[in-house]
Amino acid sequence: MPKHQPVVQPAKKMSRSISLATKLIFAALSALQERGGSLSSREVVEEVGRRVKLDEWASQRYEKTGYLRWQSMLHFFSIDCIKAGYLVKTKGVWYVTPEGTDALKLGEDGLLRSARERYRAWKDGVQQLTPEDQANEALELEPEPDFGEQQLSADEALGMAVEGIKFFLDRKNPYEFQDIVAALLRGMGYFTPVVAPPGKDGGIDIVVYRDPLGTLSPRMRIQVKHRGSSSTVQEIRELIGTLQKDGDVGIFVSSGGFTPDAKQAARHARVHVELIDMDRFIALWKEFYPKLSDEDKSLLPLVPVYFVAPPS
Repeated sequence: MPKHQPVVQPAKKMSRSISLATKLIFAALSALQERGGSLSSREVVEEVGRRVKLDEWASQRYEKTGYLRWQSMLHFFSIDCIKAGYLVKTKGVWYVTPEGTDALKLGEDGLLRSARERYRAWKDGVQQLTPEDQANEALELEPEPDFGEQQLSADEALGMAVEGIKFFLDRKNPYEFQDIVAALLRGMGYFTPVVAPPGKDGGIDIVVYRDPLGTLSPRMRIQVKHRGSSSTVQEIRELIGTLQKDGDVGIFVSSGGFTPDAKQAARHARVHVELIDMDRFIALWKEFYPKLSDEDKSLLPLVPVYFVAPPS
């Protein structure tokens, strides 16, 4: 009599949404790991869009919100990763944690499964399963959330707002961006008697005084670079070379950021040199926006949006 063969239970079939979500989340955390651990929300979306094959269903746009299905799913399932301790989001920037990097070893299915199990454990207040246990459990079949109805969290909305401002500024030419920088300085209470016209500027784009006649120190000399590449140590040194008078302060505004050597040169300069990248510029613009004149506000107009504060 033949021996009975063991009965192999078929694996539970993942829903269409969960199947896609496993790929989206794995691609997002992989991109973060490969790009140094952090990316802006916009960069994460761009990276995932390049890495995951998206069909017509995934690329459907929701009528009510205007969001693409896969992008809504990415944000929705990223909450599991946040609660699991794999991901941190702050001010529109995503950061993968060391735990998230380790979870990538579980593969596409295992990563999301682990995150969802940890999220459930966090909600229920029960002991979390080991990664080995989580990897052996089948993904549960759950009713598909209505991703088109998902509301943005305050942090997600803030990230989208910052990206919108960057998108607006990216499309300004260097002289328009220079005018916006001058407007910010006026909003901060300074006087800008010199804003260089197009052409050679001798290394200085804006001269800033604390009073109308420039009799009070410090007097500031501003260099503005509006481009995709980072400003270099040589450019920082050229700004330092223009600071000849006692009390002069150099400010370098670079929408493309700064190289590590440039930052080091500014820190160790014999004079005060302040570096302002795009993120810092936007933060300052938002902070001093109420103090700008109506004319200056029109250069980069903002509108406030209010959210209910989460419980502390």
